[in-house]
Amino acid sequence: MRMNETEKELIDMVLSGRTEAFEPLVAPYRGAILALAVRLTRDREEALEVAQEAFFKAFRSLRRFDVSRPFRNWLFQIAANEARDRVRKKMREQAAVREAAGRTHDAGGPEAGHERRQIKAGILRALEALSPREREVFVLRDLEELDIRETSRVLGLSSISVRVNLSSARKKLREAIRRQDPRMEEKR
Repeated sequence: MRMNETEKELIDMVLSGRTEAFEPLVAPYRGAILALAVRLTRDREEALEVAQEAFFKAFRSLRRFDVSRPFRNWLFQIAANEARDRVRKKMREQAAVREAAGRTHDAGGPEAGHERRQIKAGILRALEALSPREREVFVLRDLEELDIRETSRVLGLSSISVRVNLSSARKKLREAIRRQDPRMEEKR
């Protein structure tokens, strides 16, 4: 997948000092970048910051962009790296809080949509069963629908590594979902 000519023209415009061309360059990708960030961080507010920072970093680094690569993949790579960094930081912070205060669990009361929230929580818990690398591969390949080659470029992995991590992620997700609620597995 090559970069289209409109993107190349917009990049040339930005690099020549016409910074207003950056907005139409990234506008088609705003939703996809935000969706990626939400899936990787599992926090909408954090995802908004990830997306904003990813676009800012893309703007600052545009001179280093290799125009022989797809612009979309480059943006995804920047956003995935930013999300990865923020998730790691958040995990360190949460571990420190848990260590200091101990774990507490929320028990939700009977409300409308309780089953839907349980299913969503189950899926999020299942995603937590994945390593950060498996989660990244799964989100990019199965949720963002990048192909194996695009996923390997975004994450800087070999195609084989993407396939191995994807297979492992899918297996872990099936097992985690089956353990949480056998009925969810039956609906496949």
